[in-house]
Amino acid sequence: MKKTDREPTHFEKRLYEVCKKIPKGKVSTYGTLANVLKSSARAVGQGMRRNPFAPEVPCHRVVASNLEIGGFSGSWGTENSNVCRKKAMLEAEGVIFYGFKVSSDKFVVSPEILKID
Repeated sequence: MKKTDREPTHFEKRLYEVCKKIPKGKVSTYGTLANVLKSSARAVGQGMRRNPFAPEVPCHRVVASNLEIGGFSGSWGTENSNVCRKKAMLEAEGVIFYGFKVSSDKFVVSPEILKID
């Protein structure tokens, strides 16, 4: 499925700017990005699903609030190849998992790092 042929919205541009601040080897949550942008976790998820700039905008570094992988490219479930690819990408960056859940808060970036003007 194609991400999109349209220009990103103003919200999506801001979302991608915030997402680019998540360093390699770290993750953030949909909810944290939503708080930074004064939006909702669902809006963040939809924007990430439409991200046409991956991997420059590292949407694979965004996980659910319980530190489970969550979705990837609009896909869900631990048996899904996209979700397995997301996990592999994060593991290659040094993130450690127990099953499909990030192993510790030490891999979670502080919300203050994600602030934008």
